[in-house]
Amino acid sequence: MATITVKLRRSEADPQTGTIYYRLSHRRQVRWIATGIRLSLGAWNAAAERIVAADDTHRLLQHRIDGDVRSLRRIVRELEASSAAWSVHDAVTRYRALDGRLLVLDYMEQQIVRLREANRFGTACNYERACRSFAAFLGGMRLPFAALTEQLIGDYNAYLLRRGVVRNTISFYMRILRAVYNKAVRQRLTEQLYPFREVYTGIDRTRKRAVSEAVLVQLHRLELPCGSPLALARDLFLFSYCTRGMAFVDIAYLQKGNLRDGMICYARRKTGRQLTVKIEPGIRRILDRYRSVDSPYLFPLLTSTDPVEAFHQYRRAMDEHNRSLRKLSALLPDGCRLTSYTARHSWATVARDRNVPIAVISEGMGHTSEQMTRIYLTMLEHTVIDRANRRLIGIFER
Repeated sequence: MATITVKLRRSEADPQTGTIYYRLSHRRQVRWIATGIRLSLGAWNAAAERIVAADDTHRLLQHRIDGDVRSLRRIVRELEASSAAWSVHDAVTRYRALDGRLLVLDYMEQQIVRLREANRFGTACNYERACRSFAAFLGGMRLPFAALTEQLIGDYNAYLLRRGVVRNTISFYMRILRAVYNKAVRQRLTEQLYPFREVYTGIDRTRKRAVSEAVLVQLHRLELPCGSPLALARDLFLFSYCTRGMAFVDIAYLQKGNLRDGMICYARRKTGRQLTVKIEPGIRRILDRYRSVDSPYLFPLLTSTDPVEAFHQYRRAMDEHNRSLRKLSALLPDGCRLTSYTARHSWATVARDRNVPIAVISEGMGHTSEQMTRIYLTMLEHTVIDRANRRLIGIFER
């Protein structure tokens, strides 16, 4: 029966410090595995074989040790389950091979590279944000996947809360880490320990703002200088509304080849779902205003067809669009706040208020299910309920 213990070997150069080693013994054979983890003697509990966690760095070191020991035990279980006889040399060889390819941050970087190669630049940017956050938490510590335990994720969650990171952002980081972890599990690079069970990975229902049809008409009638950034932002906003809430990223990438037989045919970049929108007269007028023989794109947002450069142009165009929408908001009634998402929210709200069936709204918005549409609508401003409540409590104002 194999045994694994953790020992602190005192340094000859500095008797007050030592280095952590793992001792693996099996059938009277013993091998020592150096970790490079150096500690003061006072930070080590020899009887418990654990670090006395005095600060965040010590806690992270203990997580690494726990992960290493867990990996060794998994290797031993697999070797003992095989029919062939094995030696401690076999276990250490396997461990060293695993140790070089199961580091969480390295694996995340690999996924980021693959996402870029697949032209999924938006998702790659999201992974980079999560990777930077987790790397800051680790403080340069190189942790294997086996160290990604429920306790470690709980410590990361607490770290983010201490820094004032909002709940939805924490959930955003956790969902990305979970996706990376689950992929490593599917590739049999680590075993499933369900480390994300106790942290929040949902999305809080923030109050979404939709504008009324009256505001949309006012926006349409604004007198703006032809060819100005504000005129372009207004036209893109109304184009989104008229095309059933087409997302700004999809608008930016629309090309002339997407126009076929009086239809706009495109694939949502978020989901890949194919959608078709009939070109109504209002849509046609906006398209005609930006017709260009020199560009393959329908709107003057992108110029490059190189995927990397086009993505950077899209990000800049998105920022400029939202800046212009903030300026347009000041020209509308008080309380109106236009963003690139408001047109999509407004189309869904107006459709709901006009008693358009959920199935039709779902199909129009390109949702994958009616349940998703129902959740989406509950996140929108409850104008119908508000109006009903106003009528009910109006008796006190007579």
